[in-house]
Amino acid sequence: MYDIVGKRNLWFAVSAILTIPGLLFILIGGLKPSIDFTGGTEWEVRYAQEPTSAEMTDALSDLGYDDVVVTSLPDDFLRIRTKPIDLIPAETDAPAPSASASATDGASAEPSASAEPSASAEPSASAEPSASAEPSASAEPSESVEPTQAPIAEGTEFADLEDDLAARFGEGEPRLVRTVGPIIGADLIRSSAILIIIGEIFLLGYLWMRFGFRFGTAAIVALLHDVILVVGTFAILGFFFNVEFDALFVTALLTIIAFSVHDTIVVFDRIRENRIRHAGETFGAIVNHSILQTMSRSIITSVTVAVTLGALVVLGPPTIRTFGLALLLGVLSGTYSSIFNAAQILVAWQDWDAKRKARPVRT
Repeated sequence: MYDIVGKRNLWFAVSAILTIPGLLFILIGGLKPSIDFTGGTEWEVRYAQEPTSAEMTDALSDLGYDDVVVTSLPDDFLRIRTKPIDLIPAETDAPAPSASASATDGASAEPSASAEPSASAEPSASAEPSASAEPSASAEPSESVEPTQAPIAEGTEFADLEDDLAARFGEGEPRLVRTVGPIIGADLIRSSAILIIIGEIFLLGYLWMRFGFRFGTAAIVALLHDVILVVGTFAILGFFFNVEFDALFVTALLTIIAFSVHDTIVVFDRIRENRIRHAGETFGAIVNHSILQTMSRSIITSVTVAVTLGALVVLGPPTIRTFGLALLLGVLSGTYSSIFNAAQILVAWQDWDAKRKARPVRT
């Protein structure tokens, strides 16, 4: 029978090698938040060739905009969300005239010429300007394209992007261009962190009541190992390859927490049963029996899930690869930690406590 428990120091060393580098990169700011956390530029547009959201995502990726969210809307419009793009014209000395110029072109000179008579005595003349192009320009922003294009000048980043996309998909018809804030704000992140901490406290209490305080503590340590490994891996990828984490990454972390605890409880439940069946054996031997009895189940389950997630990472759309990669790392780490961390912590704690009690009391 293979002695897994006897090599627990080796498993602890492997865990340290896997988590410490990632923890260091977390501390030096390797994590790269996506537009879900930072905000960006959002616009709605319809192109002549009516590209799909996947085609638009690929086109933007080819143009260097990897972190994008493209959503299909009614009437063949697409909502595109990217990192902040410059919407201010390079020539900022005439931002206001650009709106009137785009609305009336050369006709704006005529109202200026008639402005003197209208200002002199004819209040009713205000009706003529209101019937002319200027009021219509003020009334049409919700429908026409001109107001969204008004702050965009040739040579800006957004104008260049529009030209590149128009060359691929035909003439574009934008109806909305704006700068948006983050989907996940600081308050939501703080609230989520508090809820996770509260959940861990309740989890510790549940495991304490069912198995004992040591079991609950060991499960929490194994869970932290999984979270640090996943987050640390993304910090390393973000530092070297600018891989970003998005809102789905947070969802993946919550899923990993649930999976890790579930796998650990399976091992703990078998340990509790074997403590009755093998009452005459040492605690280390009982834990070793329990690990070997549940290992095949844990590995088969994890491999089945990992194959599916691996296909999702390799073949899936870019928008969910972060989610798939985080889950894949979490599943593998959760299986490892339930066998080689949580159970080993129990044995190490038990041995330490036995040695402490065996020490002679100094008087």
